[in-house]
Order: sequence, then structure tokens, then C-alpha cells
Amino acid sequence: MTEEHRPKKTQLGYVKSNSMDKTVVVLVERKVRHKLYGKYIRRHVKYMAHDAVNECQVGDTVLIEECRPLSKNKRWFVKTIVQRAV
Repeated sequence: MTEEHRPKKTQLGYVKSNSMDKTVVVLVERKVRHKLYGKYIRRHVKYMAHDAVNECQVGDTVLIEECRPLSKNKRWFVKTIVQRAV
């Protein structure tokens, strides 16, 4: 029995909080066009992501990838740190 695995979702965002142990809060922003007026509006979502070695700092730009549920709210893990905070 072979199963087709879909590619895992990835999101690019920045670290909002790293006060928890092995967990960071990543804020992902996207721009959505308003249905009636056509103006682009910024929408954002906060994801809790697993950071196994506690290397992320607040302000870092990171790439997160979906994974199995690790806790009640954690379904993502930090794949790479794209850019360090200044």
C-alpha cells in the first residue's frame, strides 16, 4: 500500500517571542486585496514553532515547516534562520 505524501507547507515570518523553552512565536504576514475597494490589507497570524536548540532570537526572520502536533498549540518547527536580527 503506497501513500502519496503531499509537500509540507512552509511559511516565512519573524520571531515575536522566545520566552518559552524550545518554543518560539512566529508572526507571518500576508497581503490580501480588499474585495470591494481593491486596497491591499496586511493580515497576520501567529504560529508557535518548535526550536529544538533555542537558537532563535526576537526579530530573526525564520522559515517554519509544518509537522505533526508536538503539543496543544505547536504544529510547526523552525527549519532555518533566514536572517539574524540586527
